[in-house]
Amino acid sequence: MAASVPVFIDVNGSSIAVRQAPGAAPGIVWLGGYKSDMLGTKAETLAAWAAHEGHAYLRHDYSGHGESGGEFADGTISRWLAESLAVFRRFSQGKQILVGSSMGAWIALRMVQELRRAGDDRVAGLVLLAPAPDFTIELIEPVLTKAQKRDLSKKGFFAEPSDYSDEPYIYTRALIEDGRANRVMTGPIDTHCPVHILQGLADPDVPSSHALKLASMLPADDVTLSLIPDGDHRLSRPADLGMLKRAVADMVRRAA
Repeated sequence: MAASVPVFIDVNGSSIAVRQAPGAAPGIVWLGGYKSDMLGTKAETLAAWAAHEGHAYLRHDYSGHGESGGEFADGTISRWLAESLAVFRRFSQGKQILVGSSMGAWIALRMVQELRRAGDDRVAGLVLLAPAPDFTIELIEPVLTKAQKRDLSKKGFFAEPSDYSDEPYIYTRALIEDGRANRVMTGPIDTHCPVHILQGLADPDVPSSHALKLASMLPADDVTLSLIPDGDHRLSRPADLGMLKRAVADMVRRAA
């Protein structure tokens, strides 16, 4: 299925690319991972599924990602959260299911907090894949090397080779400092909606212990944790994509 042409909106000076497909509620909102874009395998799989099932589907690229403007190195959780909230508020109507992959799960959890604080209770379910909330604090800061700490102090960033891109991943001091202000795994998390977590046990980037910790912090909500024995961080194999579609379909039925 060929991707539609995006529309662009300005959010705090950045041109944010958005794709919206009309359909019934509850709609599906895709939130991608760190340095991912909205035309990846999982996002496109959900686009085809939503079109087939007749549900609205909304996705966007964060600033510095994909077709959006801005510099990747200028990005922070707060900035990408503000962009995601702006897209959600402008383009979605009625109940919505947030589907967050890796860092997108962190964005999804923060969105729920901010939306409910503003009196918006339209999020009817969360599907979180290889969720990486608080990854800067929980997964990066504890293992920083002396060289990386020196680069953060002197250059304001450090670079790491990536298994998912020809270009290295950049982690900035601003990203790490801002991550501390957006922590969600500090105590019980009340999403006020069901949550389904999909986590690969062979994930080299986000350990399964992180997903288990997240699940333990959702005591007030209906939480399903699906562990995939040979699943990696991408969760993009046919079997993984089938599980994703089933998880979203189940969440849609519950929301409806």
